[in-house]
Amino acid sequence: MNTSLRGLLAAGAAAAVMLGSGVAAEAATAYPKYKAPKIFGTTFQPDPKHDFTKRIHSRRNGILRGQITYVRGGVAEYEPIRWKKGTHTEGRFVGPPEGDVMAYASPIAKDVVYLSAYGCKSTPTELTVSRKTGLGAKRCSRETLIKRHGRHGQASLITVHQGKIVQVQEIYTP
Repeated sequence: MNTSLRGLLAAGAAAAVMLGSGVAAEAATAYPKYKAPKIFGTTFQPDPKHDFTKRIHSRRNGILRGQITYVRGGVAEYEPIRWKKGTHTEGRFVGPPEGDVMAYASPIAKDVVYLSAYGCKSTPTELTVSRKTGLGAKRCSRETLIKRHGRHGQASLITVHQGKIVQVQEIYTP
């Protein structure tokens, strides 16, 4: 009897540790794991079923290498970006050429996961980047996302699920 009680307590403690760790966060995301694009891809990601001649609307489910260009009332407008190699520097991210309409708009989910590469403070002073991937690793609030990306776009991996932005992970560019 005493041994089985100890076993139950150990199992309960293990479950509590798993729930307290990132496993709970993974389980809390109610969307599938989408395949990420190349971070420094040199072409715009295609969206063949999207009709850009209609009013601006959400991208299909998946991850877009892009930048948020405007935020208003909890709705973000965003565009695809690509890496343009430089002659004097390594390069930079660029959006579609002037006049090329390749923009999307989606509401930002209330429980959006925002992973910043520059910390959560209003003036980014600390780097919070995964050394392995070069992507943001510090989780910040939805309000920080709206405030920061509403002012200036930052290259990011933007995950859209069922018409809402559910994750934004910044790409570190020195």
